[in-house]
Amino acid sequence: MIFFYNKLKFFVIILKFFCNNIENIVKYNKQYLGGTVLKKRKIIFTILIITALNATALITHKKKQNNTLPLTTDTSSKISTINNSDTKILKENPMPNTKIEKQENLTSITKVDTNEVWNLSDIYPNWEAWEADVILMKQIMKEIPLYKGKIGESPERFIQFTERSEKLSRLVDKIYLYPYLMKDLDSKNQVASEKLQEIEGLYTKFGTETAFITPEILKIPKDKIMEWVSLHPILKSQKFSLNELYRLQAHVLDEKSEKLLSYFSQFNTSVNDIYQELSTSDIAFNTININGIDIEITNGAYSKITATDRNQENRKKAFEALYNSYNINKKTYAAIYRGILQRSVASSKAKNYNSTLEKSLEPKNISPEIYLTLLASAKENNAPLQRYINLRKKYLGLAEYHYYDNQINIVEYNRDFPYNTSKDLVINSVKPLGAEYQENLKTALSNGWLDVSEKSNKRSGAYSINIFDVHPYMLLNYNNTMNAAYTLAHELGHTVHSMYSTKYQPYATSNYTIFVAEVASTFNERLLLDHMLSVSTDSKEKIALIEQSLGNILGTFYMQTLFADYEYQAHKLVENNIPVTPEALDGIMSKLFKEYYGDTVATDELQKIIWARIPHFFNSPYYVYQYATSFAASATLYDKITNTKYTPEERALSLEKYLTLLKSGGNDQPMNQLSKAGVDLTHKDSFSGISIEFNRLLDLLEIELEKEFPSKPSN
Repeated sequence: MIFFYNKLKFFVIILKFFCNNIENIVKYNKQYLGGTVLKKRKIIFTILIITALNATALITHKKKQNNTLPLTTDTSSKISTINNSDTKILKENPMPNTKIEKQENLTSITKVDTNEVWNLSDIYPNWEAWEADVILMKQIMKEIPLYKGKIGESPERFIQFTERSEKLSRLVDKIYLYPYLMKDLDSKNQVASEKLQEIEGLYTKFGTETAFITPEILKIPKDKIMEWVSLHPILKSQKFSLNELYRLQAHVLDEKSEKLLSYFSQFNTSVNDIYQELSTSDIAFNTININGIDIEITNGAYSKITATDRNQENRKKAFEALYNSYNINKKTYAAIYRGILQRSVASSKAKNYNSTLEKSLEPKNISPEIYLTLLASAKENNAPLQRYINLRKKYLGLAEYHYYDNQINIVEYNRDFPYNTSKDLVINSVKPLGAEYQENLKTALSNGWLDVSEKSNKRSGAYSINIFDVHPYMLLNYNNTMNAAYTLAHELGHTVHSMYSTKYQPYATSNYTIFVAEVASTFNERLLLDHMLSVSTDSKEKIALIEQSLGNILGTFYMQTLFADYEYQAHKLVENNIPVTPEALDGIMSKLFKEYYGDTVATDELQKIIWARIPHFFNSPYYVYQYATSFAASATLYDKITNTKYTPEERALSLEKYLTLLKSGGNDQPMNQLSKAGVDLTHKDSFSGISIEFNRLLDLLEIELEKEFPSKPSN
């Protein structure tokens, strides 16, 4: 209903706790999933379920995670450094042993094709136009509090309220993002920074003045408000949001209790702050010597060495140096995490949930059985994962395979992918989705919607963000690598998804959830892989392409599910009154690695401390499973649309359903949306299909490896 956009710098108006979670979601995905892909999301069951016009920017992230586990890195690292500890390749960085061709000469956008830099005048032609909308915004801000005690008086009054609220929300989308995007292009833009602070200050005050909205709406009987919706077509777009608001009403306490809990919101985030300080500000990195050079093993240095140094002994030294930086404070990390778990359990009980898992899933109306089915399926279908590790061990020539060997490519591959080359590859790859989709993608590439090249003071990573009344904007830091080509395809998946959603949905239901967001992006990556394989004649290139996709499966599906399983078991410790100790946490992680990898990976004692290096466990519990579910849904849809085992009619119908999914925005609960598209995540088959795809790619990889290494002996 009243979806009010907060800002992408993770500013949330009232609830500092939620703000911290959102911020750390970004950090986790930027660092551990291999790049940043921010997509704006307005929480759809608003009418401001949490607080009046309380907006959020929900983040969806691309996961460039070849052969690896997402782990920690320095959030402040610049684009020229690899800022992901255990992601084989980041968007900001090239394939191993390739160079980053920095665009340091591109300090002026006048030297670049105008289609390769943002045209922010589509939002406002100048600051004067922006100021005019700020004046209008302030006026509406004064009007909204006047509805206190009157929202439920009549349908006419309710309609007035929703119309003014939506007007405000749409203004804020533009008003906030205009300076925000400017600042992403140049972090030293002082004018943009000041404008952002101005808007944040206005909404901090506004949030406290409008905290009455959600409780007041909930005082209106549901039958009555649904009658209003049926009698007044103008309210039709609000129906889904209203239903969601009432569905969650059982977990809204009385005013006195909610107020009491609110006093603890700032205190509850202190444990997150402690983790952040310990793992970043106070961490002491160790130094190793490689080839006579002393190297401080930060997260970025570790990632670079494990991804590019083909000497296993050097990778081992880097691994031990970095992990010992965490191991020295192991007990403290465990105490912090114990506090996180205890907080989650207390909150779930206070809000009348049966478990922490239920509390996490209920807002999207997802059954805990889906979560548990995902966990079971990944472990039951671990054979392809172990097959891949054995294959890597063989062709890397390793006597023993360790965790720190996950990131090095089997072959050295150095081809450049200039931006225009990648652009053509992506355009041609989406042909199976039809002419309209392809034209939409071309539009996104040719109208100043992208800012392509790396520049001084530009934000690192990549993202796609939609402004309903303007169009999507995409930020890239393109560096002529294969990974950059995949990033382009991925971001365009998000962007075209937003284009369809904006075109076919009203504002109220235009924003889709993260549960479905990564379907479109990973679908495009699959299209790009198949297209590039079809046109490539170079075995080495095909090996690199296939490994890129295998790494996606390993990191996005298997490892995210492993981490989701870890979170579930860790929370169970507190729910069952079992002591949370470093040994207990190590034990869970060690057991999970064994269940997934079997005997293919040698167990290093230090590897068990991996749980301390993943800030998502500490900052955003029960989040990572969504990457695995989206990836599984994408795989199922891709198979139905492209696999020739289906008739042309069946494939055409599946394509129609997929495009309908893209057009549906956030007009339904995500499970229902996926079901209509042909994906039923309540069944294990939806997840086990990933292992089939993994084996198919492994078959292709073995064929190409035998061409490249015809004399390689069997293990």
